[in-house]
Amino acid sequence: MGVLDYFSNFCYDTSIRRNKRKPLQTVEIKVKMDCDGCERRVKNAVKRMKGVKTVEVIRKQNRVIVSGYIEAQRVLNRVKSTGKRAEMWPYVPYNLVSYPYVAQAYDKKAPSGFVKNVPQARLTPNDTEEKITYLFSDDNPNACSIM
Repeated sequence: MGVLDYFSNFCYDTSIRRNKRKPLQTVEIKVKMDCDGCERRVKNAVKRMKGVKTVEVIRKQNRVIVSGYIEAQRVLNRVKSTGKRAEMWPYVPYNLVSYPYVAQAYDKKAPSGFVKNVPQARLTPNDTEEKITYLFSDDNPNACSIM
């Protein structure tokens, strides 16, 4: 195939632009929504975008989840064009953070079960506390046999 590919490059017209498809991704956005009208306006604006597969609006958490072949910044700009205050979803689930009560991580405005995603709240990969905990874990097949 190498020879055929080499010769096909000479025959191929380079003036034709190839459209590369964007990867399938999920974008989470925090949007201030007060009523059903706000929810509907945001959902319809995002749903009309090219490449969007699903749109899920969770008004109680002020959260919009969009899946499809899209760019995160374009979705954010589209939501902002509706006149709503929007930003990328700044929270992570509470159970994924090692130190959820670090000064910058804990946020009273965060939905229940979530804290802000800040580097101070996560463990470093070389942290000895995590290594010691893993030694006696049931997930480790080489765990201590005394237990």
